[in-house]
Amino acid sequence: VQLVESGGGLVQPGGSLRLSCAASGFTFSIYAMNWFRQAPGKERELVAFISSSGAYTHYADSVKGRFTISRDNAKNTVYLQMNSLKVEDTAVYFCNTLGHWGQGTQVTVSS
Repeated sequence: VQLVESGGGLVQPGGSLRLSCAASGFTFSIYAMNWFRQAPGKERELVAFISSSGAYTHYADSVKGRFTISRDNAKNTVYLQMNSLKVEDTAVYFCNTLGHWGQGTQVTVSS
């Protein structure tokens, strides 16, 4: 299993970013996927979940209405669209499935 995140960066408050996680080494289309994040000095927390088909999603209360998780099973990729970003969204973002983690991508929200 390999998970490779990309799309992080520095953005001003109120801005947007789209994260991608390219998956390989397993049958992507039959497994749910998660996005987690970990801010400095804090525990890793679940941000969003998507079912294998994409029909069901779940979000942490802190990101509901601002973040959208989606997936393209033809491209073995899961996405996290992040809008209206806040300073408190600053963290390393990881995708996760089957007990495996990517290396993470840094998102920094700062003016």
